[in-house]
This record gives sequence, C-alpha cells and structure tokens, in this order.
Amino acid sequence: MTSSASPGLARLNSATASDAAGLLHEVCASRSWGAAVIAGRPYQDLDALFAASDAAMAGLTADDLAEAMAGHPPIGRPKPGDPTSEREQAGVQESVREELLELNLAYQDAHGHVFLICATGRTGDQMLAALKERIGNDTDTEREIVRAELGKINRIRLTRLAAEGDPS
Repeated sequence: MTSSASPGLARLNSATASDAAGLLHEVCASRSWGAAVIAGRPYQDLDALFAASDAAMAGLTADDLAEAMAGHPPIGRPKPGDPTSEREQAGVQESVREELLELNLAYQDAHGHVFLICATGRTGDQMLAALKERIGNDTDTEREIVRAELGKINRIRLTRLAAEGDPS
C-alpha cells in the first residue's frame, strides 16, 4: 500500500484538474474514466486509487471502452518511441510478432478494435494463445474481457504513476 507521501500520488492529488487529466490520460485514454478518477481525489493511498479506477472502469460505456482501446497499439507492434508500450510488450519475440499482427487484423475485422490484453509479464506465445482463444468470442463477451484487461493495465500504470509521478 502506498501512502499519500508517495511523490506521484501527492502530485495527482494536488494537480489542477487539467494537469491531473493529462497524467491520467497516460494511464487510460478514456476521458470518462479520467474524469471519474479525478472526481474522487484526494486519495489516501494506492488502494483507494485502485478502487476508484475499478469503479470508473466498471461504469464505462461501449464508446468509452473504444476510446480507451484507441490508446493502445496492436500487440506485436509497440508505438515507436513510447517507452510504456515498448516495456509492456517486451515479451514479444520477433518469431511471434508476424503471427500476432496477422491474427490481430482478423480480430479487428471480427470485433472492430485491436486485440487488447495486459501484456506485462506475458510472453509472445502466451499472448498469441490468448488471441487465438478470444478471436471467436461474441462482441459482448469480448467487451467484458477487454474491460478486465484494461483494468489490469490501469492498475500497473497507476502503480507506476503513484510511485514515480510518471506512468511512462
């Protein structure tokens, strides 16, 4: 548990709404999620911030989720120059990258958005297996899986934000 003495949490708590929105946009691209998290400030500790993030994630509409997903590059192709994207996808080896990209295109055709998974700590083979498993899901099932995966990603990024003050 991180106390309010952590530099990042103190920074988030004391930031103007505009500055806090900028910090939180680096965690999650959904403006609705960011607004809900901002509205809950100040946070005493990381657990309180997680609870607010989880509640905000649960309340996102399909359009809000689409906005959040738009902030994520396809698995296997991290955003060039983006240290967060590169770090989170570090487990993808070149030998798996091409198949991931190919299946991600098929997934996009089926679901209308990139395949989203919390990549941190997963190998490329694990992500490929999850993609193969999830590609046939119906849209409603996949939307809830994406919501859960976004929640995991947000927690990892919020932990970094709370500790360092910079989610990247």
